Amino acid sequence: MREDVEALDIRDVTANWVNAIVLQAQIDDRIKALADLAHTPLFFGRLDYLHAPGADLAEGAEGEQFYIGRRHVHDGDGDPMVIDWRAPVSQPFYRASKKDPQDVALRRRFGYTGGDLTAYEDEHLSDPAEAAAVSKLLQQEIERPRVGPMRDIVATIQPEQDEIVRSGLSGSVCVQGGPGTGKTAVGLHRVAYLLYAHRERLARTGTLVIGPNRSFLHYIEQVLPALGELEVKQATVDDLVAREDAPVRAADPAATAVVKGDAKMAEVLRRAVRSHVSAPAEALMVVRGSRRWRVPAYELEEIVTELRERDIRYGAARDALPQRIAHAVLVRMEQAGEAPDDRVQDAVARNAAVKAAVKQIWPAVDPAKLVLRLLSDPGFLAEHAEGLLTADEQQLLLWPKPFRSVKSAKWSPADLVLIDEAADLVERTPSLGHVVLDEAQDLSPMQYRAVGRRCTTGSATVLGDLAQGTTPWATRSWTEALTHLGKPEAVLEELTAGFRVPREVIAYASRLLPAISPGLTAVSSVRETPGSLAVTPVADPEELTPAVVAACRAALAHEGSIGLIAADARIPVLAGALLAAGLPYLSPGEETTAESRLTLVPASLAKGLEYDYVVLDEPAAVVDGEPDERTGLRRLYVCLTRAVSGLTAVHATPLPAALAA
Repeated sequence: MREDVEALDIRDVTANWVNAIVLQAQIDDRIKALADLAHTPLFFGRLDYLHAPGADLAEGAEGEQFYIGRRHVHDGDGDPMVIDWRAPVSQPFYRASKKDPQDVALRRRFGYTGGDLTAYEDEHLSDPAEAAAVSKLLQQEIERPRVGPMRDIVATIQPEQDEIVRSGLSGSVCVQGGPGTGKTAVGLHRVAYLLYAHRERLARTGTLVIGPNRSFLHYIEQVLPALGELEVKQATVDDLVAREDAPVRAADPAATAVVKGDAKMAEVLRRAVRSHVSAPAEALMVVRGSRRWRVPAYELEEIVTELRERDIRYGAARDALPQRIAHAVLVRMEQAGEAPDDRVQDAVARNAAVKAAVKQIWPAVDPAKLVLRLLSDPGFLAEHAEGLLTADEQQLLLWPKPFRSVKSAKWSPADLVLIDEAADLVERTPSLGHVVLDEAQDLSPMQYRAVGRRCTTGSATVLGDLAQGTTPWATRSWTEALTHLGKPEAVLEELTAGFRVPREVIAYASRLLPAISPGLTAVSSVRETPGSLAVTPVADPEELTPAVVAACRAALAHEGSIGLIAADARIPVLAGALLAAGLPYLSPGEETTAESRLTLVPASLAKGLEYDYVVLDEPAAVVDGEPDERTGLRRLYVCLTRAVSGLTAVHATPLPAALAA
């Protein structure tokens, strides 16, 4: 298939050089999408139907056989050899069961080792004599060691996951899922499915995956390309709101960031933007040739009032104002017997007197300058925050020493979210067709609004776990979060079956749930891995670091990736100890290889990552590194649940009470 595309000759089929460049770019993308992936088989399953799908069963139609794979593959004659996992005919591979065989006689799973076919396993779904059994190949694929970036899960998608993956483009979905339930993979595979089912529409409107940080995005960036999808953009929330004229050069204290992230700031900004509109002070005189046309102040005020009441974007109303004034002039021209057309109206709208009036009545607003003034001018802030923010909250917002200009200001990430809100009040933010928001529980209401602006006319897939919220403004409920996102109608799905974290490990971490997220359903892991949890106390604090290094060395005796997770303040000490012990390490997001499998992970960056074996340094230090105990325990919950095969926690100080119980 790739060779066929490479052999295409487009010299005689394009009308001009522009068409040739566009077509060649499309061909290049197609060649990339058809690249062979090392150790990645083209098919992983087979379905034998009792009857040909779509055939009239009354006519006794014979069955049909389909191979299921990551990509559609056809032979030289164009006949399908492998069916894309997203096609409707492939759905029973994930959904059919002994209770509901869906006209499938046999489901076959193939097992591979290093890209070579080494096993297969059959289920005769329509045979009542055969008992249902757990698939060993499926279990082995789930438990396969994690070396390198995150991979696709097309061979292991579970029925409850498949329902979310194949949900329609028109509706938004929120997935609450504990550690190891596959919510990130589900979100990415939903994007791949939507691109398959609605390719032309999403090609026009675009898709975006939003993650918590660059390390996380680097970890997941190969999943969609492996499925042949190369056009999906990835970003963090900070990337979305970044501005060249206002680089981030500061960080807010937690209390200040909470106020800046509060949804009430949206109304403060709306008031501040609208405050620039003023009532006309006098009549407007427009001169055209030898004639003078007068628009009285009361009529100008009526036009301004009507535009205000429409509550359209500030910039759109400002653009409409000169046309409305020009229309009032044209009415007078017609009453005087003239016959002006649209060209005359446009000319009047560009008249110097009209422009001057618009500038005075509805002046241009620069979003960054507006936020600069709000954070610098106590009077301006108090005027527009009245009834919304307390005096103490206003004081938290104000800079101790005001900056003179946008360029000299030391902006924080939360400030840029405010600027983004103000910019949308002036001019509408373009909307994408679909947005995936991962680790959503850590966003503030204002950050949700920033993301929601990117999918006002599209849909969203929201992924998160309330128990893993580790910011002071973390989401309290999905209903509240979806309202801020502008998707209150989104369907809430909950994944409670864990496929990644061993049962012993997730049960240990779940001891924290009553303290960090009361009422949340604990994950029930399907994986039994005896001996997967070790909690190692160290009597002498001086021996903690050597004990951690020894635990890393022991973990490296196993196959797969190793993550050493520690409180951020402990990272420099552990980095030096690892190098002194001759154990080179990677930073989060860097790709592990067979030769380099140990990653040193600050607790603040652990979210969303996974390793076969995790060594956790001093759990109490992880808790103490956060502004409050609840946030600290949530951070610890995240760190405890990064292990796929085994967890060793090493501590010299007492464990948090919930774990010690």
